[in-house]
Amino acid sequence: MAKRNAHEITITTVFDNYAVDTDLITRWGFAAVVSTPSAMVLFDTGSDDATLLSNMEKLRLAPTTVEKIVISHTHADHIGGLEGVLRANAKVLVFIPRSFPDYVRRMIDAAGARYQEVVEPTDIAPDVHTTGPLGTSLQEQSLVVETMQGLVIITGCAHPGIVSIVKKARAMNPKADIALVMGGFHLGSASEREIDAIIRDLRELGVHRVAPSHCSGDLARSRFREVYGPNYIEGGVGMVLTFAVAKAPR
Repeated sequence: MAKRNAHEITITTVFDNYAVDTDLITRWGFAAVVSTPSAMVLFDTGSDDATLLSNMEKLRLAPTTVEKIVISHTHADHIGGLEGVLRANAKVLVFIPRSFPDYVRRMIDAAGARYQEVVEPTDIAPDVHTTGPLGTSLQEQSLVVETMQGLVIITGCAHPGIVSIVKKARAMNPKADIALVMGGFHLGSASEREIDAIIRDLRELGVHRVAPSHCSGDLARSRFREVYGPNYIEGGVGMVLTFAVAKAPR
């Protein structure tokens, strides 16, 4: 169970098409809850609210405890559960790239919630930041979480490229180690040669551990597992990871 702790940051995958906890529902999409001493942040909402809210209930994560929501991009498997989450809890601030269509703003307004448009790297909460929108035709933002072990980078689908996202996080925090990259790596149609080149780039960037899931693809997960060995984490719904806080709560 992920819960607030003055000394810990807990990241729980609550929606994914891969499963770590087989008691949870799997469906195409992604969402994760980041619990810090200062805030409870929901990153993406999967493809439907029923699955998301059911999994959160089983993981003892009440939607009413969520204070911030960050949506990576507008694809239905990442924003599909948003309306249902807002019905359960409208007392949230939703961070969306400015490029999002107006129907998203109307949805948030209709629920009585608030939104903030993101155009550049932005603080979501102490120790939690967005990369800002990356990419051209489809803009997507990722989360960067500061921990004592280093940066944890959480991606929705990594449409701008997983290496480009890591480079952006590195530019935001040039002195920090990269403890983990997790989420969708968007490599489902990539060849083994392409995947191996990406793995080499990530290792050169100093990525210590990886937990690819969602749209990463079976081949990519297999190659990452082989290369990273004990530093490969099986990603999927029900994955719970805990890190020491980087600094004292403000």
